[in-house]
Amino acid sequence: MADAWLHIVGIGEEGMDGLMPATRAVIEAAEIIVGGDRHHALSDSVTAERVAWPHPFDALIDVLKGYRGRRVVVLATGDPLWFSVGARIGRALPAGEIVFHPQLSAFQLASVRMGWSMADLETLTVHGRPVEQMIAFIQPDARLLILTTGSETPGQIARFLTERGFGASPMTVLANMGGKQESRFDGVAESWDHAVPAFNTLAVECRAAPDAALLPRVPGLADELFQHDGTMTKREVRAATLAKLMPMRGALLWDIGTGCGSVAVEWMRAARYARAVGIEPRADRRAMAAANALALGAPRLEIVDGVVPAALEGLEAPDAVFIGGGLSREVFVAAWEALRPLGRLVANAVTLESEAVLAELHAEFGGELVRIAVQRAEPVGSYRGWRASMPVTQWSLVKR
Repeated sequence: MADAWLHIVGIGEEGMDGLMPATRAVIEAAEIIVGGDRHHALSDSVTAERVAWPHPFDALIDVLKGYRGRRVVVLATGDPLWFSVGARIGRALPAGEIVFHPQLSAFQLASVRMGWSMADLETLTVHGRPVEQMIAFIQPDARLLILTTGSETPGQIARFLTERGFGASPMTVLANMGGKQESRFDGVAESWDHAVPAFNTLAVECRAAPDAALLPRVPGLADELFQHDGTMTKREVRAATLAKLMPMRGALLWDIGTGCGSVAVEWMRAARYARAVGIEPRADRRAMAAANALALGAPRLEIVDGVVPAALEGLEAPDAVFIGGGLSREVFVAAWEALRPLGRLVANAVTLESEAVLAELHAEFGGELVRIAVQRAEPVGSYRGWRASMPVTQWSLVKR
């Protein structure tokens, strides 16, 4: 690492005293130290030019590039590569220019305090991100460690838990771990009322009441969990649709004719950091999609007002495309040309006209054409009978 000029150092509540001698020497030799007020206070014994986080924070990379060739240290909390600034810097600068110096992360310290195995829990962050994204992880018996965004965050999460029938879930806030001011606050979600420090880590053990909402991350949520106007991809067809779309970590979906957003929301819930853009020309349906995204833990759903194919121009190339509305040959061609290699495309049709389009495209491009028919048992007078939903013709293919 002879060419490395940038050192990214994790520092804990113990400050300089908690660092290994080699890491201390790196900080002491720095010409420039970049970090937040708290980081500078933890290393105030070192004489160097001090630089605060830039505003906006996205300017950080350009600021660092301006120091290339000098001895620069960026201070972060704990492990700089675990939900921290190190990952962003590492994506922007050549690996050979950076040396990382990790400390114990807040997750590791919290798991020790709770006596929880890290192999058996979910590690999440809502720091600087929508708090609602943790909703997707509320599952019976799940253990969650969450980096929060402020003193109010545990109360918000307690409300999410209580509203979904997990009010009996034990919650613990851990603050200033490893330092002289370390503190702990215990309670349960339904009665949470602690005033806690702004910089904290939250531990939650999800306990479901008999009437708790079951929201698995496997696609196929109940239709009644979504706000909708009756026009939506129903539960069984939605599960089959997501299976063909194949949600993957960080992958991007275009949901064309998103309606209430049910497919896009389930795509984002099904894989970590999965992203989705819903294109919908009707304002009332865009509003329902936004509400469903918040309620079901996919707050980063991007919703575009527009008519396809024109609305697709300028969007990031997708890893998957679902055409649930506005199907035409023109729309397919625009989506197919934009789709990344190994991308998946699924189109559903319920009308004879749309079926004819799919049949023609299937004959030309191949893929798999199936018809999905669902019947549900419903009362027929004092008896029960099968009531059929409209069959759905589904075309799916992979771009190779």
